[in-house]
Amino acid sequence: MLKNQRVVVSDGAMATELEKMGVQTDNELWSAMALITNPDAIRAVHEGYFMAGATIATTNTYQANLPALADFDVDQEAGLQLIHDAVKLADQARAGDDRLLIAGSVGPYGAYLADGSEYTGDYHLSKADYQAFHLPRIQALVAAGVDCLALETMPNFAEVQALLALLQRDFPTVRVWVSFSVGDTPANLCDGTPLREAAQYCDAQENVLAVGVNCTKMENILPAINEIHGVTDKAIIVYPNNGDRYDPTTKTWEKVTDAPQFSELVPQWLAAGARIIGGCCRTTPDDIATIKASVDQYLAG
Repeated sequence: MLKNQRVVVSDGAMATELEKMGVQTDNELWSAMALITNPDAIRAVHEGYFMAGATIATTNTYQANLPALADFDVDQEAGLQLIHDAVKLADQARAGDDRLLIAGSVGPYGAYLADGSEYTGDYHLSKADYQAFHLPRIQALVAAGVDCLALETMPNFAEVQALLALLQRDFPTVRVWVSFSVGDTPANLCDGTPLREAAQYCDAQENVLAVGVNCTKMENILPAINEIHGVTDKAIIVYPNNGDRYDPTTKTWEKVTDAPQFSELVPQWLAAGARIIGGCCRTTPDDIATIKASVDQYLAG
């Protein structure tokens, strides 16, 4: 992924753009509902991010796990087909350009619970149960031809350990990035695990291509990079929210008018060691275009 590029720009939010197209995401499937109701809109979102300068499209499968789909009367065969379709929609958006990449999104078990625990990490399964929950989606993503997997917004270190063990066992040649969810203190994962410890663990995994954080406020990114930089030779990936505040209890966003701007912060993240930069919740193609311009200016300077 980084072989011929010093820095890679990833995409931004899926749900935000779908909502602009009138797609309902206010449900427990979140943006994955569009796989059922409006797949053309998903392809259009991917196209918009590629046009804005992203090199990576992240599949709309963060919440598309089989138990969540089953709650909406989607059986296993149909659910696996929807995951396969999500990859094909991203592939159609890149229109044969092999410089563009597809990352298969794998959200945490806490996202399936839909109770805010993806922001706390306060859930506990056995290693085998974590693996059983995630395996069908991972199998479908790999079979559909993703370029890598993205373990995203991961708040629970035990879950990540179980997933990396699963990948090493069953998919040893598949590359993956791990992006953690950090709390108000960016030095720790949401479950309290030191970010430095988690990053160091990922550094020892041969199939991990990048490690970082996502779905956090922009002010947390530089401290998080500084925690990671000293303990890994992997690429550092960061993709924060746009600055608005999320209330996991009411599942609503509060607009923040004085939030910092990507144009101000991206050069700092690059100087600190970030190699893959994108956006998470509430970010738009305009934000990705800003990131791309900031990266280009930094590299040219």
